[in-house]
Amino acid sequence: MSKSLNIAEAIAAAKSAGRPAIVAFMTAGFPRRATFLETLTRIGSAADVIEIGVPFTDPMADGMTIQRASEAALKDGVTLAWILDELRGAAARPAAPLLLMSYLNPLLRFGFDRLPAAARAAGVSGFIVPDLPNEEGDEFATALKAEGLALVQMVTPVTPRERLEALCRHADGFVYAVTMTGITGRSVDVPDEVLSYLDAVRAASGAPVCAGFGIRNRGQVERLAPHVDGVIVGSALVEVLERGEDPAAFLRELHL
Repeated sequence: MSKSLNIAEAIAAAKSAGRPAIVAFMTAGFPRRATFLETLTRIGSAADVIEIGVPFTDPMADGMTIQRASEAALKDGVTLAWILDELRGAAARPAAPLLLMSYLNPLLRFGFDRLPAAARAAGVSGFIVPDLPNEEGDEFATALKAEGLALVQMVTPVTPRERLEALCRHADGFVYAVTMTGITGRSVDVPDEVLSYLDAVRAASGAPVCAGFGIRNRGQVERLAPHVDGVIVGSALVEVLERGEDPAAFLRELHL
């Protein structure tokens, strides 16, 4: 795993403090483009890792909440280039490592050849690319690694065992363990079979394991805590921003 940036270290620090790490998702430029850095700072005060969503016209893994946020940000002129410019020009960035979550198209449009260096200059620690299969990701992963950036791998409850093990071997930063089949936004009651699946992912992975999709409340975090290194909170946090509430206060309620 890449050691030059500290995604895994940030997750390990939270676990050392006796709680799962909080990986907080926000859509870049939502609820308003003008307050992007302010929102990022507020979230960073209560999150261990921040996942910044790059708005896209067809976010196939995301439910209605993130689709709404993505559409609003696109209408406000938010692009990958704009996000990197904003981050690079920020007077200060959160201490929490920053990940960009993007579908493949915006990355290809920006250019694989120049994206890793631009991301590094902007203080980005890694990428999550839901529609980039592991079998087709070597070129991008190699380019990222040359800049010390991580490429987070995603697994699901229906990932075959052999493939799950291969994905875990290639994981950098953390393994994103999706808790259900389908799209983001639906609440998960965390049945026993999900916990068994998460235990299997941890057994196969040398990187931290973070559970995501459907995590909305402290009770879910408490149930997941013995089985993961961190939890990813997305749609619920975007809804907090949509309502104009304090994202940091919401995230602190999830700290165990």
